[in-house]
Amino acid sequence: MFDELIDSFIDNHVGIADHFLSAALAADLKGNLLALYHKKLLLAAGTGNDQLVAHNLSVRGDSIYWLDRKHNDRHENDFFNLMDSFVSHLNSTCYTGITGYEFHYTLYDTGSFYKKHLDQFRNNDDRKYSMIIYLNPDWLQADGGELCIHHADQLQHISPENRKSVFFKSGELEHEVLCTNKPRMSITGWLKVNAV
Repeated sequence: MFDELIDSFIDNHVGIADHFLSAALAADLKGNLLALYHKKLLLAAGTGNDQLVAHNLSVRGDSIYWLDRKHNDRHENDFFNLMDSFVSHLNSTCYTGITGYEFHYTLYDTGSFYKKHLDQFRNNDDRKYSMIIYLNPDWLQADGGELCIHHADQLQHISPENRKSVFFKSGELEHEVLCTNKPRMSITGWLKVNAV
């Protein structure tokens, strides 16, 4: 599974693994996300960093909630254990020097999108790799919400199907989330260097 993600990244600058999460863990994490949504704990996502955050629905319309081991949630901790294993494998096979990560739940409600952007901040290059792991069973092409990655010579469209993970360099590939026709869920985050 890890090698599938890494090998496809080496081939095309975008790694894709269709079954990065187990079916059970994907269902549990989706359950967590929906519970947070119903409790109104998801917050509108912004652009920028901690010092300067802008909220503009014409640019970005998703809502988020940060994962944290301090939550002591069994399913989040299972996800973090999986990420620890992936980072260890990535560092030992590709010498990437990743020292940490950050992830949040993401929900795009019907009609929302995120315009073309880079994930790496202009004044901080700690984010080295972006990862998205989708939580959308029975997703259809008509549901929209594709991830559109802007390569130098082509556009790559990736459907947000359940359990699929996407992996690419945060500072190299601009990308966008196309308008979704029904609620679209994922865990989104970054593998980082200089993380404490």
